[in-house]
Amino acid sequence: MLHRFITIWNKTNLIKRISIGIGIGVLLAIIFPQAQAIGLLGQIFVGGLKAIAPLLVFALVANALSQQQKGQKSNMKKVILLYLLGTFAAALVAVLVNFFFPISIELASSSQKVSPPDGIGQVLSNLLLQLVDNPVNALITANYIGILSWAVIFGIAMREASKNSKELLKTMASVTSKIVEWIINLAPFGILGLVFKTISDQGIASLANYGILLGLLIATMVFVALVINPLIAFLFIKKNPYPLVWKCLRISGVTAFFTRSSAANIPVNMKLCEDLGLNPDTYSVSIPLGSTINMA
Repeated sequence: MLHRFITIWNKTNLIKRISIGIGIGVLLAIIFPQAQAIGLLGQIFVGGLKAIAPLLVFALVANALSQQQKGQKSNMKKVILLYLLGTFAAALVAVLVNFFFPISIELASSSQKVSPPDGIGQVLSNLLLQLVDNPVNALITANYIGILSWAVIFGIAMREASKNSKELLKTMASVTSKIVEWIINLAPFGILGLVFKTISDQGIASLANYGILLGLLIATMVFVALVINPLIAFLFIKKNPYPLVWKCLRISGVTAFFTRSSAANIPVNMKLCEDLGLNPDTYSVSIPLGSTINMA
């Protein structure tokens, strides 16, 4: 009986499983608000994603660059242009929405004081120091700028390595991706715990304060996903972009929305690119890069 349930559960669409997890989380928070151990599921899920994501980015970028041959065309210039265009367009939409629909909410004051940088010089200095951060420390502290810089250096250096060494790095990237896929499959239980903790701590009534803000945020995201991004895609592919847009949203967008982690969604995007028949020399670098620099 248990084996049959597990088989059916694994075959069920991830979106449906997440929806079930949300519903159960709400019910448990209402019926058993004192069972705080349930909230640990959410903390374990988020902790697992945060722990493996830095290693995943390092392994994928280093492996992708180590496999590339000199002079091989990767179209990264066009990818970077699309990154800049897409991020600017999304930011512009967000700013306009903020002006047209201003919303004020009260937040708990933080005891920790944050000092803004003194000027552009300090910003550039901090950026350069992050670039040359100790690679082990960058992985531990999830300093993605440092992780990317060292991954690029290791990947380029590994081009001159033996075939066996490259295979070892490729295996490391594959194993890390598989671990992330396992964690993502646990998303329904993690989200169950997150929903339970939020409602049991604050109550359902407290969530109403954020209802309008949440609705506006999701509406803005939908507008960018269904209007802005398709428009950008149309300018480049010169044909109806919506079949591609719907497929990307169904496979990648929903998973990213619920896991709240771009880095953890990398294996999903890599598999999607493979299914679309894209150039692996391009997406093996562009996907980790785009996820790491917090795309639109």
